[in-house]
Amino acid sequence: MSSIIQQHECDPVPAGFLARLVERFSGKRDVLIPYFNFRKVLKGNMDSYVLKEIYKLRYEVYCLERQYLEASDFKEELETDEYDDCSTHFAAYTLDQTIIGTVRLVQPHPGQAYPFQSHCTPFPEFAYPAPESAAEISRLVVKKTYRRRRGDTMEGISQDFMEKGSTKAIQPGSTVRRDKRNNSPLLLLGMYREMYRHSRQNGIRYWYAAMERSLARSLEKMGFKFVPIGPQVDYYGPVTPHMADLNELDERLKRENKFLAAWFNDEPIPLWILVKTMIGNFWGARTRKK
Repeated sequence: MSSIIQQHECDPVPAGFLARLVERFSGKRDVLIPYFNFRKVLKGNMDSYVLKEIYKLRYEVYCLERQYLEASDFKEELETDEYDDCSTHFAAYTLDQTIIGTVRLVQPHPGQAYPFQSHCTPFPEFAYPAPESAAEISRLVVKKTYRRRRGDTMEGISQDFMEKGSTKAIQPGSTVRRDKRNNSPLLLLGMYREMYRHSRQNGIRYWYAAMERSLARSLEKMGFKFVPIGPQVDYYGPVTPHMADLNELDERLKRENKFLAAWFNDEPIPLWILVKTMIGNFWGARTRKK
């Protein structure tokens, strides 16, 4: 660390910045997304209070805000469907325990189709992997107050990241900001990490997702390469069925961003990588301001 700081002896690193480094390394908060925490509801746990908060958020977004679904069909203001009992649900919370995002991984019951199959048809040459090795990403939403700028997607990705973001840009230190809601795309990335870890622990290698092409491009910039497996259709807007291979994701992250690969796999991150990257981010920001 001292050799890095010595490069800027004429302009020392502020004590406050070093204090934030220490806080990150102490383990009190996540090094990349310190302002959020995540919860998981396993399949069959239908009485979870977290699940009710998830349903309420989905109702707010799908029924009231976007009007994709008829609000009057959900008398208790909780949006649910026939796939919830065969899904593993993930929720993102603020530090004051307010739910702000949710997504689920659907593994249908035997004889039940995936959600995307109700409106998408794969290419004739597409071969489905074994059902036990695949799941569909579904009901991905972020609370409206965490989509603050015009152009932010329903999933919370800013227009700026869609246009200029990259896997290499996702580094520790990028969330040290006064405005803790300005973390795009890190909230989404955190939910994807939770799904990734669950999938790896439970033999899931492939993810399906019916999504807009702009979201697929943004996810690719975050390291998730989703390949189209069918033509685009109109389903509450233009969507295309995609599939991702988590083995390829892991190899790509290890090649392009070793920090992100370790973070996703819950592996120890070498201290020198964290310090070097965060100080590099600090000086880069200082240079841009001058």
